[in-house]
Amino acid sequence: MGTERKLENRRKFFQTSAALIGGTLLYSLIKPFEAIAQTKEEDSSEDKAELPLWGMGVDLESCIGCGKCAEACKIENDVPREPFYFRTWVEQYTVKNDGEVKIESPNGGIGGLKQSVPDDEIFKSFMVPKLCNHCTKAPCVQACPVGATFISPDGVVLVDETYCIGCSYCIQACPYGARYMNPVTKVADKCTFCYHRISKGLQPACVEVCPTDARIFGNLRDKKSDLVQFLQENPTQVLKPHLNTHSRVFYNGLSSEVK
Repeated sequence: MGTERKLENRRKFFQTSAALIGGTLLYSLIKPFEAIAQTKEEDSSEDKAELPLWGMGVDLESCIGCGKCAEACKIENDVPREPFYFRTWVEQYTVKNDGEVKIESPNGGIGGLKQSVPDDEIFKSFMVPKLCNHCTKAPCVQACPVGATFISPDGVVLVDETYCIGCSYCIQACPYGARYMNPVTKVADKCTFCYHRISKGLQPACVEVCPTDARIFGNLRDKKSDLVQFLQENPTQVLKPHLNTHSRVFYNGLSSEVK
């Protein structure tokens, strides 16, 4: 009788354990789908649908590398004047006849970019403005241990200086090199699409000063916006699409040499 009772107790133990494990496993499988469904419901809510979803287009066929965008950004956003602090900058790509690719961006392109490679050695050359890509799946947001980096309801990646502890995790996590540690405030800094301006219906400073209209800013939810028209009329691409960050900065004329 003692042996049979022990076997029965053991059976009940395994049955209970299996039920618990199965329930936990089922919960772990179902929970992500609930989260996805909830996210979709939030995205499709009337309140959120009424908000803009900001993005930017960059027409590389129009950019002349004058650097006025980088200069205006520094002035507008009080970015340190040292040549290694930028919220936006311009890179000059030069592909030589032998296949070598030379990338230059002295002082972020401020003052204009001059060609350092002899003409007879150049296969092609072009300019590429860069900035924060305001990703939907932003690695910087995921990396921040205190929630100081966040995405606003209208899709702009921002930094709350009152929460930032200056750990630099977000800077390391950004695959676009679009962040820096502000030497004055001691917190992470980056492009905000000039949030203080767009909140008042103005254009970002870089867009406003561009002499060739190479930067196009607008609401991705507005079919009549300049940005949506730009996307419809041009075969745009994003930087590093393999990272699946869902960038909201779109380039026309992006060459395969661009990193």
